[in-house]
Amino acid sequence: MAKIKLTKNELKKQKDSLKMFKRYLPTLILKKQQLQGEIRITELRLKELAAERDNIYKVFVAWIAVFGETGIFTPDILKITKVNTSLGNIAGVAIPVFESAEFSTALYDLFSMPLWLDQAVEKLKAMLLLDIEAKIVEEQRSKLAHELKITTQRVNLFEKVKIPETIGFIKKIQVYLGDQQTSAVVRGKIAKAGLERTVKE
Repeated sequence: MAKIKLTKNELKKQKDSLKMFKRYLPTLILKKQQLQGEIRITELRLKELAAERDNIYKVFVAWIAVFGETGIFTPDILKITKVNTSLGNIAGVAIPVFESAEFSTALYDLFSMPLWLDQAVEKLKAMLLLDIEAKIVEEQRSKLAHELKITTQRVNLFEKVKIPETIGFIKKIQVYLGDQQTSAVVRGKIAKAGLERTVKE
C-alpha cells in the first residue's frame, strides 16, 4: 500500500479519485465488450473469406491440369498494382478497411493463347482479392486484440487494484481522523474537569 497523508485534504483527494475510478470503469467495461464483439465479427469474416476462397479454388482445381501447358500461365500474367484502403474507427482504434485492389494483366495474343486463359485470369483475380481482404481483416483483428489487451489491463487495474486500494485509504484516513476527534474531545473534557477543579479550590 502506498504511503498517504492522514489529513482531511487527503481524504477529499481519495474520495475524488474513487468517484473518478467508478465513473470511468463502466466506460472501460463497455469498450472491452465492444472490442470483444468486433473481434468476433472479424473472425467470422475471416472464416467467410476462407470459405469463399475454397469454393473458387475447387472450381480452379479443374484448371490445374490445363495449367500444366508450359509457357502459357506464367506468374507475371497477373500482378497486383495497388491496394486501396480507407481508415475506419472502432472503439477509438484506427483500423484499415479494404476498399478495392487494382491489377495489371500481361498482354498476350488472343489468337495464339487458349480460350481458358481469360477465365483462369479472372478466377485468379477473384482469389487474390479474397486473399488481400483477408490480410487486411487479419490486421484489423490484430489491432483490436492489442487494444482489448490494454483495455482489459485497465479494467483489472481499476477493479482489482485502484478502487479497493482507494477504499482502503479512505477507511484508514476516516479511522485516524475519528480517533483524533475522539482524542480531542477526551482531552477537552479532561482540561475542563481540571479547570473546574482549579476554580473550586
